[in-house]
Amino acid sequence: MGITSTGKKPSLAPVISCLAAVLLLLLFLPCTAAAAAAQPSTIDGSRSQRLPLRGSLLRGPESVAFDGGGAGPYSGVSDGRVLKWNGPARGWSTYAYGPGYNARACTASRLRPAELTESRCGRPLGLRFHYRSGYLYIADAYKGLMRVGPGGGRATVLATEANGIPLRFTNGVDVDQVTGEVFFTDSSMNYQRSQHERVTATGDSTGRLMKYDPRKNQVTVLESGITYPNGIAISADRTHLVIALTGPCKLLRHWIKGPKAGTSEPLADLPGYPDNVRPDGRGGYWVALHREKSELPFGPNSHLLAVRIGADGQVLQVMRGPKNVRPTEVVEREGGKLYMGSVELPYVAVVRA
Repeated sequence: MGITSTGKKPSLAPVISCLAAVLLLLLFLPCTAAAAAAQPSTIDGSRSQRLPLRGSLLRGPESVAFDGGGAGPYSGVSDGRVLKWNGPARGWSTYAYGPGYNARACTASRLRPAELTESRCGRPLGLRFHYRSGYLYIADAYKGLMRVGPGGGRATVLATEANGIPLRFTNGVDVDQVTGEVFFTDSSMNYQRSQHERVTATGDSTGRLMKYDPRKNQVTVLESGITYPNGIAISADRTHLVIALTGPCKLLRHWIKGPKAGTSEPLADLPGYPDNVRPDGRGGYWVALHREKSELPFGPNSHLLAVRIGADGQVLQVMRGPKNVRPTEVVEREGGKLYMGSVELPYVAVVRA
């Protein structure tokens, strides 16, 4: 059968639609490229130098601190002491300890692991120096908020309760270097550190954020009813605090100055369970992750160790490493060195960014 001409002009609609599609593609290509370029860079945390602890059963350098002169790191370990790193030749030495510490009674053995003695010997978690005074503030899970003077020695307990309620699980600490005020967390009013898994499993929301004023020797509760507050860091401009919420896998921002003072707001959703938070020196924060939200025990031996978060809550950088490494703190120092603490391992790791 022959084709009969109708005498109508061909429609331009298909051509116009095709051109529009090409233009849209060209418009979105730069955005796609920019999005790809904005992906967080990755640091290989498996390649690290180790600062090993002495003693086969000594472990858990949970927090990492440096004094005003840059010496350190200092770290609290499983037998209740705070140790100081003196370089490869000398290694670690005792810097501070709390009331109740006794070397013979607190040194772990196979018949007496540290978990059985930590409530008596202490378990230092967060550490932070006030540079001008040389004081080291220690958040001890069982002893409360403590302080030791320049040169170390026996620490003084500053606070064991707030508003008449005992500190059950003192955890994170940071210091305003200008005022000397100390901010710290109590992770739960119901559970101690030895029961930390219960805090997450039960959704316990009795945690507190507090301030210690050294001039008045006074503790003030800034916020209560928080779900598993852990690490804490004061912002570079000193207007707010950033608190890691371990169970919810979030960062919380609590304002301490300005029109929002006394209020809190979400800052970031995290891809894992956070522990300590430390400034990155660029207005953001390093957040150590104990493990990822959806982590599986099988598969590739790699998981997120930490994320670097910008001041607006955006993930800027990530660190990955083997699954047997579960960091509790990452501190960035000059030259791109990242010092990584862990509550489980027998060393502090040093990774180059």
